Formats: sequence, C-alpha cells, structure tokens
Amino acid sequence: MKIAICGMSGFVGSALKSFYEKRGDEVIALSIRSGSSVENIVQKLEGIDVLINLAGANILGRWSETYKALLRQSRLETTDILIKALSSCENPPHTLLNASAVGVYDADHQHDEFSTHYGDDFLSRLVQDWERAAFRAQSELTRVCAMRFGVVYANGGGAMAKMLPPFKMGLGGKMGDGFQMISWIHLDDLVRATAFLIDHHEIKGVVNLTSPEPISNLEQTKAMGRILNRPTFFDLPAWVVKLVFGEGSIVMLDSKEVYPRVLQENGFEFRYPTFDSAMEEIAHVQG
Repeated sequence: MKIAICGMSGFVGSALKSFYEKRGDEVIALSIRSGSSVENIVQKLEGIDVLINLAGANILGRWSETYKALLRQSRLETTDILIKALSSCENPPHTLLNASAVGVYDADHQHDEFSTHYGDDFLSRLVQDWERAAFRAQSELTRVCAMRFGVVYANGGGAMAKMLPPFKMGLGGKMGDGFQMISWIHLDDLVRATAFLIDHHEIKGVVNLTSPEPISNLEQTKAMGRILNRPTFFDLPAWVVKLVFGEGSIVMLDSKEVYPRVLQENGFEFRYPTFDSAMEEIAHVQG
C-alpha cells in the first residue's frame, strides 16, 4: 500500500513509519504549513491508499491564549487543507485515519465510542471541532476514522520519557489526589490498531485507541514504583500542577475513564492490555 502520514516526525508518526515500512508499504511524509497550496497536496494524495493525519502542536504545555491559538490552528487549518485536497482528488485515499483525543470526554462518566458525555472545556471543544472538520472527508470514496488516543506510553518518548526519570531517581509520586482515571495505550498497540482499522473497511467513525483497562493515577504510581523498585513518596499536589500548567493542567488532573469498545467488538487483540504488562515491557527495554 501507499500510505501518506501528516505529522510523521513526531513520536507516534515515526513509529508508524517504521512499522509500515517494515511490512513493505510505501510511506510518504506529507508536510502542510500555513499557506500550503491545495493543488500541491492534491498531487501528493492522488493514488495514495491511506492518509494518516497526526498534525498538531503538543497538547501538554501551559495554555496561554497564544498557545491555545496554536493548538487550534495546527489542527484545524491543517485538516481543512487536507479535506479540500481530498475533495479535489480523482482517486483519493480510501481511508483517512485522523488523530483525536479522549480529552473530548467529561471527567464524570465511563465512556465508550457511543458516549455523548463531552467535557465543557477548551480541550473538549477543540477535539469536537477537529473531528467535525475531519468527518467532512467522509464520502463514497473515502471513509474516516477519528482515532481518540489515550495517553501513549512507550520507551524512548512521549509521556513516559517525562515520567520515568523522576521515578528512577526515587522522586516519583501520585499527582493531585491520585483518584483521576488515566486512559492509556502502549505505542505498539496503537500502531497495530491503525493497521487493524485499515484492514477492517467496515469500521468508520469514532474509535477509542485506549487499553481495555484504564488505571487510576495512584494505582499507576504504585505499579511504577513496584516494577522499577523505587519509592513513590514524592506526591505532586494539584496546586503545583495548576501553577505550572495553568488551564492545561486538566490534561493531567482530569479523570478520563475510556474503553475501546469498537476495537474489541471487532476482534482486535491487545498485546499490552494492562498497565503492568506495558510497564514491564518498557522497564525491560530501558534495562
């Protein structure tokens, strides 16, 4: 297959590139900047089988008004250009896998893909707008899946790259009260799930890319301490997180209990269904 990836230089994008090239697919990097020509994008997309859109500034940061504008622009403008290009293709990709996030859901309910309990905050509204833009590409020629990512864990990057060093130094601890649920996925399962979605043409719409077993921050902290054989006494109070990240602290402090109903009902098998299994692999790779 020919697969175009927008946002290939990032943590997830580089893993997708490696996976698909190893299995013999042709992978093309698609770079879109403000002012990119739709015509040029059309030329690159003609004859492509699958388009994977991961473009967007890192959600983890202090959300100043300027940064919030960047978060929106980097997702919505890019997606808008892609949709315009797709609509102009004579032979558009048969599948668009568009990144999304479990941040769309509220903190008060359990969620699967059929949940309509959305949050009332900047992140939830951003995700809803982003998905709305992506679904404009749905047609008889192109199906669209909005992949709602949980927190992505793996060795060598992403959230774990920030979490591991303090834990290894014995400075780990729970964040806030620790009761917030974390919906997460191992990078290996995320990559395999994208291939599963490509192969299962009957799946379209929203798909949660999360492990089947979300975990509380407190239980995650205990598991990391146990597997790494380190103490976990250095708790990070909620007020400190809010002081550092401001409004963006909801990414770390809000509860998200999300389940991958669509993947499971269609037969996807997780290699790392539990946090312990994922952490054991990551710790082993770390050595």
